[in-house]
Amino acid sequence: MAAERRIKVIVPIPMDDAGVANRALQLPAEFVAPGFKPEFAAVKWGAALGDSYHDMLLMDWTVFQAGITAEEEGYAGVLIDTVSDSGPRALRSRLSIPVVGPGEAAFATAMMLGKRFTILTMWDEWFPLYEKTLTEYGWWDRVASLRSIDTRPDVTDLLAGKEEVIFEKLREEAKAAIEEDGADVIVLGSTTMHQSAAYLASVLPVPVINPGQVAYKQLELLLTCGLTHSKIAFPAPEVAKDGDIRKGWA
Repeated sequence: MAAERRIKVIVPIPMDDAGVANRALQLPAEFVAPGFKPEFAAVKWGAALGDSYHDMLLMDWTVFQAGITAEEEGYAGVLIDTVSDSGPRALRSRLSIPVVGPGEAAFATAMMLGKRFTILTMWDEWFPLYEKTLTEYGWWDRVASLRSIDTRPDVTDLLAGKEEVIFEKLREEAKAAIEEDGADVIVLGSTTMHQSAAYLASVLPVPVINPGQVAYKQLELLLTCGLTHSKIAFPAPEVAKDGDIRKGWA
């Protein structure tokens, strides 16, 4: 029997086991292909909400710290649990195993399924996260809009207990994106919004992309096909500083 391929899923916000478990619910057992095992783990320290350039820097750094040991720990791949795609290029430079970010995977999928997509998120404070990645990837010409429901996110308890209010706000904003902005695909702006994906897909006339699930399946695809990132695109450092990086975990 082939060995199980473990996936390290890095949560970019420090939190307790209950919070990590809530985020792991986006990948139910029946969604995971046989032979794969996603293992969620939060960073040891760092950002609180991802609501500022301060937090964006911390997320990049702490996700990178948490990921550099993945290959030696026996993981087959790394999945970053944030649409901000914190740290993937640095990790690709350091690692040989594939590293996938939900933003890149979700936006690429949206461009396959439609002509223009809207990123629908919780509050405007997260817009710089998408501005960073969309600029880096060069994909602004396929973006219909960035929209939010102006609601402070809960990155630990997520949407639980707030569905009746939050889901309707998301539906209304997505409807406006379709009718006013010309969006033909909706991308949820955070993996913390995964609880709303099925509802929105059932009430909207366009595809709704759940970024954590799409990114995870992209990683399974890469591993199944024996693919990983190009070391010409992401060359390894001549002098690795793993020891110094790990000292920063305190």
